[in-house]
Amino acid sequence: MKTAVYSAILIAFTTQVLAQDGQVTIQQDPKINELVKLYTKVNANTGYYQIQVGFGNYQKAQDLLSQVEIDFPDWYSKIEFESPTYRVRLGRFKTKLEAERKYLEVRKKYPDAMLLKPEQKAL
Repeated sequence: MKTAVYSAILIAFTTQVLAQDGQVTIQQDPKINELVKLYTKVNANTGYYQIQVGFGNYQKAQDLLSQVEIDFPDWYSKIEFESPTYRVRLGRFKTKLEAERKYLEVRKKYPDAMLLKPEQKAL
């Protein structure tokens, strides 16, 4: 009999606990959004080591980029315009050691390739 009463009380309390609803309101200082934007901007300006495979007019850069994407399909590659030429760049390497290792691999296929240091852009 005691077990049945205790079980009934336990079930009653359990249904009360599970039936709770709540609403969360977050209040934060508006300056936090400014700090997040500044943090994003600073991290966007940190550079990466890249390998410049070649340069030339737009058509030459497109052809070179197509070949680079075939030779190194898993690497990040892009064309950048720096007046007056288009430059084909490969990779986004955080460390100099990693960049130099990949650079040696690229030089086997593209002997004119250059290793570029990261640029620190002004805020």
